[in-house]
Amino acid sequence: MNKNSEGPDSPPSTTSHAGANATELAAEAGIEIQPGPDRVGFSTARNPINFSVVCLGGSAGSLSALEDILRAIPESSGVAYVVVTHQMPGADGELRQVLQHFTSVPVIEVTDGLRVRPNHIYVIPPAKDMSLLHGTLHLFEPTQQPGRRLPIDYFLQSLAKDVRDRAVCVILSGMGSDGSIGLKMVMENFGMVMVQEPESAEYDGMPRAAIATEFVDYILPAAEIVPRLLNYVHQPATRRLLRAQAAAPDAPPSLPAHALQKIFILIRNQTGHDFSYYKRNTVFRRIERRMNSHQIKEFTQYVRYLQENPGEVEQLFKELLIGVTKFFRDPEAYAVLRRSLLPLVRKKEPGSTIRVWAPGCSTGEEAYSLAMTLRECLDTEPDRNLSFQLFATDINPESIDQARAGFYPANIAADISAERLRRFFTKVDNSYQIRKDVRDSMVFALHNISKDAPFTRLDLLCCRNLLIYLSSELQKSLIPVFHYALNPGGLLFLGPSENLTGFQELFTPLDVKWKISRANETPSQLVRLANFPFSTSRQQQPVATIPSSMVSSSVPRRDNMFAALIQRLLLASYAPPAVVINQKGEILFVNGRTGKYLEPAPGLSGLNIFDMAREELHFEISEAVHRAVQERHVIVNEDVKVKTEAGVQQLRLTVKYLEGPEQLAGLLLVVFEDVAPPRRVRRGKGGLDPGRDAQITTLEKELQYTRHRLQTTIEEMESSLEELKSTNEELQSANEELQSTNEEAMTNKEEMQSLNEELMTLNMQYLHKTEELSQAANDMKNLLDATEIATIFIDNDMIIKRFTPPVGRIIPLLPTDVGRPLTHFANNLRYEQLATDVTQVIDRLVSVETTIQTTTGDWYAMRILPYRTLDNYINGAVITFTDISSLKQLEDEMEVSRRFAESVVETVREPLMVLDGELHVLTVSPSFADAFGVTPAAVKGQPLTVLCNGAWNQPDLLGHLRMLLNANSITFDDVEFEAAFPNVGTLRIQLYGRRITSEGRRTNHLLLGAQIIESVQA
Repeated sequence: MNKNSEGPDSPPSTTSHAGANATELAAEAGIEIQPGPDRVGFSTARNPINFSVVCLGGSAGSLSALEDILRAIPESSGVAYVVVTHQMPGADGELRQVLQHFTSVPVIEVTDGLRVRPNHIYVIPPAKDMSLLHGTLHLFEPTQQPGRRLPIDYFLQSLAKDVRDRAVCVILSGMGSDGSIGLKMVMENFGMVMVQEPESAEYDGMPRAAIATEFVDYILPAAEIVPRLLNYVHQPATRRLLRAQAAAPDAPPSLPAHALQKIFILIRNQTGHDFSYYKRNTVFRRIERRMNSHQIKEFTQYVRYLQENPGEVEQLFKELLIGVTKFFRDPEAYAVLRRSLLPLVRKKEPGSTIRVWAPGCSTGEEAYSLAMTLRECLDTEPDRNLSFQLFATDINPESIDQARAGFYPANIAADISAERLRRFFTKVDNSYQIRKDVRDSMVFALHNISKDAPFTRLDLLCCRNLLIYLSSELQKSLIPVFHYALNPGGLLFLGPSENLTGFQELFTPLDVKWKISRANETPSQLVRLANFPFSTSRQQQPVATIPSSMVSSSVPRRDNMFAALIQRLLLASYAPPAVVINQKGEILFVNGRTGKYLEPAPGLSGLNIFDMAREELHFEISEAVHRAVQERHVIVNEDVKVKTEAGVQQLRLTVKYLEGPEQLAGLLLVVFEDVAPPRRVRRGKGGLDPGRDAQITTLEKELQYTRHRLQTTIEEMESSLEELKSTNEELQSANEELQSTNEEAMTNKEEMQSLNEELMTLNMQYLHKTEELSQAANDMKNLLDATEIATIFIDNDMIIKRFTPPVGRIIPLLPTDVGRPLTHFANNLRYEQLATDVTQVIDRLVSVETTIQTTTGDWYAMRILPYRTLDNYINGAVITFTDISSLKQLEDEMEVSRRFAESVVETVREPLMVLDGELHVLTVSPSFADAFGVTPAAVKGQPLTVLCNGAWNQPDLLGHLRMLLNANSITFDDVEFEAAFPNVGTLRIQLYGRRITSEGRRTNHLLLGAQIIESVQA
């Protein structure tokens, strides 16, 4: 049975004056103030909400979904809508203004104390937590850090408790898992849960987290939510009518009562679990939820649907389990439990084990909360070597598997302190896992509390919010089982809506508010234990007497039946009449004929000796039982008279407190023995009336008994007064400490607020920087891919950090080779100094450039540069290989052409000179050297303007040469000039020029031919 929440049939929790609102305080004072249109006013009665309230929860990315929903809301839907989103501080009123553009329904930003009304839309203010109490919205300052705040969960939990089955939860687009806890509360209180289809959400984190809980009724696109929602909110009235008809004792076969029994049979046949002893209202509501999901309106149709769809039986089984739980639910209760456990821990023997049982553990949150609490208690006794073993059980195999693994989402940080997270959990990706040492102390197992044998010799039994879902008959049968399972002095930890009514003799309350009790040494009720395992057919009141075999430790065998009958006959004939009772007077066993002393009382619903005793014995039996319980020994009253049909009978009344055997310890044996009347004594006429003497004696006994009880009561009152004084002093001291703590908390809150603003600024800066780095990484990748340059990045130890794909043509590297040394790979370079050059660059920070050739004949220009970080730290080297094979080939071809041209020039008889694009001499023919008195080797590379002491620096000639280089013409002829040449004299020459071409393409080389016309004499 899954549970761990305040049940749907539990009474509303009471509110102290410290936390009461104005309406409650005024009602207690008898004041009546009429409420205004929106604000809560004082009134003598609280008006419950009689319309549905819808929570629309999402993050900032849910705006488009909210637009689709708000545009579809009619003006008179009769529903109130509350929008709870994650908003940044300082955005006051912005969301309300934006949403108002989407709808004609009034949109209001919530202020503290605002009354919820239908046909309105309410928006939570930024940086606030919001709660709903009695139809009024209250705002709170957040107590959690921004990263741990869950405003949607916070509001949904109060919405579920306040509105119950009229609550509707809608989870929209958003990141994280906010809302996944609160929607379970809504489902538990019979509300309805809708989730935006993840594929249509801008951010699918919150929708997927909600769907993973398996407590979702509808998964729809945002545009289809409102029609389905309005169709749902008008259905409950019909369902309640059917439920009321089914509850009638004379319901005809066509009504759901018989359909319900069929549903129980189908579930039992498929799962093996009987839900017929669950509360009918709870079961009906769960069935209605499944019927609504499939749009089925008749119970008989749903029975047929279950028969045809075994998968729906499994879904209904999970629905009935009510798996709603969280860590440290009601933290104050666990604090009280920890204080109650400390005395028990101190009493344990060194080296012993504390045994704990948590039935109905669901997915394990409550069991692990108990384990953490126990581990903290054991830390107070580190030298005693104590340990604990915790048995956590449930009937749902999936829940047990999840609990055994111990994985939980990151949002549990809102329920668990940071210290406990560090100590008991391990962060795994985006979730937490319980540490192995804690899981090793726990045993998770399948167990049905109503039919499987209980765990025994327990020191603690935690069964919170499980009994509230069971029928009252089954509850009364389970409490003795719990008492039987606990050691004397063991603790029973129940939910706030569960109680031990009718079993006060079995347990002593330690904390009334949080239902923590200590098991007394009173023996368990044998009648109820004998009926285990329990079923609906056996949930009847026990008979007045029980066989003697129930009291004995074993059942007689068949061959001893004759002896047992003889023993029973002897007891009936010769033993005095007697009854066995408990301390409340309930009769558990009757021996002999007790009709002379006991008689049924009118309208008696049970067997109680105080109610059945004859009038003369009522005081005697009450006083003797009270003394026997207090003094724990045999009480005998000799002179007791009782009126019978034969007259007044004198008897001896004996009450014995039983201390053994173990099964009877704590019970009382009441024996009635007839005594012969004393011999009559004649009295004188002046003697007192015998009847008057008896009356005086009776009055004196009653007076003595009353005095004794009054003295006992006074002593108990004085003891209680001393305890109250001590408690009051402790409370005053605690109040002062709390006030000091509150002041420190306020200071810390202001500091945290300032720190939060700084963190938000840093977060934005980091986000911007991350985007820049991502863009830079993308640019770098595209740059390296576009250049097609083979590049290798290595660290100071020559370990490969990264490389580009073209490297594979030089060194056969694969992506898996990152992290291996570069020297481990062979290459196809005709170069043996690569490793030496890399080491030199890293050590001396001097780059290396060279041209190398591969074994395949390709040429590369290799550069090795130091790898410098942004802070100028040398962290390896970068090796680049640029393919220059085509350039090398072109260079070789040009060298061949140059040599060919030089050979041609050298063989021609005419004076020729070859110039480059800068008009520098490349070569001259031998005839040119002889004609102008120069040496070919000496003039090579000289500018034409300085050749022969500037004799060739002729403007006309230079103009024609530049025209060949810059214009489309490729030739000129008959250019004449006269100049003085050293070692030759003054010459008059005629020139022609040609632009050299190669394979039809123009080059930047010029050919200049000269012809000496005459030699001019000085």
